[in-house]
This record gives sequence, C-alpha cells and structure tokens, in this order.
Amino acid sequence: MKKIIKTDQAPEPIGPYNQGILKNDTLYISGQIAVNADSGLQVSGDIHKETEQVMQNLKAILAASNMHFEQVVKATIFLVDMRDFETVNKVYGSYFNEETAPARETVAVRKLPKDARVEISMIAVK
Repeated sequence: MKKIIKTDQAPEPIGPYNQGILKNDTLYISGQIAVNADSGLQVSGDIHKETEQVMQNLKAILAASNMHFEQVVKATIFLVDMRDFETVNKVYGSYFNEETAPARETVAVRKLPKDARVEISMIAVK
C-alpha cells in the first residue's frame, strides 16, 4: 500500500499528482520547481535562488517523510538552459556529502511548468 506524502512546507501540486509517495521504505518525490510554499509565488530571475528554493521544497517533503538528503539514492535535474548547470550543480551539491551523493542525471528540456528554469525530482530510501 502506498502512503501519500503532503506538507504545507512545500508548494501544492499544480496537477493530478502528489508531492510524494511512500511505498514500503522508498519515497518518490515529484519534480519540484521554485515556488515558495508560504507565499505561493514563484522565485525567478536568479538561477541560484531558484535552485535553493527547489532544494528547500525537496527538503520539506523529505522531512514530512521523516527522511533527509543522506537517504536520497537518485535525483533527476531538468534544466531549460545547460549554461545554468554549474550554478545549479553548486547549489545542489551543497546539500550532499560528495562521497555519499546519490546517483543523478541532468537533462536539458525545452520548457518546464510555469516557465521554471530548473526542476528536480528525487527517490529516497529509509
């Protein structure tokens, strides 16, 4: 049986999906964009700030599942512009210990919801 993970510390889904799904000991986190849960406003104009907000959203969903970044085993980063890779990678990397960081891919996409520049999804295991 799956458990729906929902927290008011991360933005509400903008479609027919949930913030996260916990199945047994595995947490599947839906892709997060830079929407501030408190204000409902999207952070934009600065890829560093956008990525920081995305990571905070992911952190909130992990916390709602009694988990943390050390338990993340897989991440996917979607970027509209690969020229942002270095900045996104630096912010993302600040949340992980390099020696135990998860598997990951970074994919260039044409467009993201709400014209976001970065979206990140994760899988974590207890």
